[in-house]
Amino acid sequence: MRLLDYMERIGIDAAALAASVELSFDRISALDPEHTLPAMHYSRLYKAAAVKMQAMEQRLPWGAGLGSEAFELMCHCMIGGRTLRDALLLAQRLDALLYPLNGYRMRLLEEPGSDTAKLSYDIDISRATEALIPEDWDRGDSGIAAARASGLLVWHSLCGWLIGQALTAAELRIEAPLVNRDYHESLARTINGPVYFDAEENTCSFDRELLDHRVVHTPESLNDFLKNSVYHVIAMGRVTTSTSAAIKSLISIDLPSGMPSFADVASMLYMSESSLRRRLQNEETSYQAIKDEVRCQVAIDKLLHEDARVADLAEFLGFTEPSSFVRSFKNWTGYTPKSYKDKVQALGST
Repeated sequence: MRLLDYMERIGIDAAALAASVELSFDRISALDPEHTLPAMHYSRLYKAAAVKMQAMEQRLPWGAGLGSEAFELMCHCMIGGRTLRDALLLAQRLDALLYPLNGYRMRLLEEPGSDTAKLSYDIDISRATEALIPEDWDRGDSGIAAARASGLLVWHSLCGWLIGQALTAAELRIEAPLVNRDYHESLARTINGPVYFDAEENTCSFDRELLDHRVVHTPESLNDFLKNSVYHVIAMGRVTTSTSAAIKSLISIDLPSGMPSFADVASMLYMSESSLRRRLQNEETSYQAIKDEVRCQVAIDKLLHEDARVADLAEFLGFTEPSSFVRSFKNWTGYTPKSYKDKVQALGST
């Protein structure tokens, strides 16, 4: 996998890094180069890599510092904003202070009379070149394009998470040459909008009216987000909206006390029930599907990391019988809880 190869190239023991998150370097290395690790595994590995690079005082040139302490501090700063505009202006102030250290920053650009707002993501390539492309890698523009584009993608996802809604009329302009057609199409699918390379600016544009939308999250839901921030951003990058992500966050917090009603969720998102229903229909999902996804993810997490018993999981997730939970889990994943656990642990350390 390219992340592990990159760690080796910059002098970090990739095998030890994988072992630190209970993954087997040998087994991962034996996979087909095109094989994609499960998001849960990749996010743990990425987070560990970010922490290791930070400890070595290596700059994180990708993803706007995702996974770093600076990123977490910025998120805590933003959650105090009432609107998206407030949150972004707070982040802009912090980024300006940290720019001499990190070499990257976000700026909010609003032109009077325009219906469009822009987030500009700047990265000091002259300071980041060696981190982007180690000496023994093939040189080229792909590292620079990935650094600039990944920063914009993280901001696109984070803004959507904050307001519980995808950034409509989104558009990326990337100040780097086109890498390849597949990468271009992947970016376009992620933002559900056009992407332009060889641009004179590095920006993400969206409907300006979204800046006035309320921040729907709380310090409590932010803490949940930050526990698996890399995973959440990866997951948001695989869908064209984040309304569902906001709902997942909200209901996950209250899961031990029971699922909130649809009316409660609409109220928490500052929407009418009809508006929320239409939005979920546009996303080709439903509240029931979201509830099932949350329960599936919680079940997987507790099954793998807490060694939870099936009976306990069934009770925690609101099933009347363990057999009902097992049937639902098999519908969600294609496996029984035991066979799923055995399958995933096969990738882990021996």
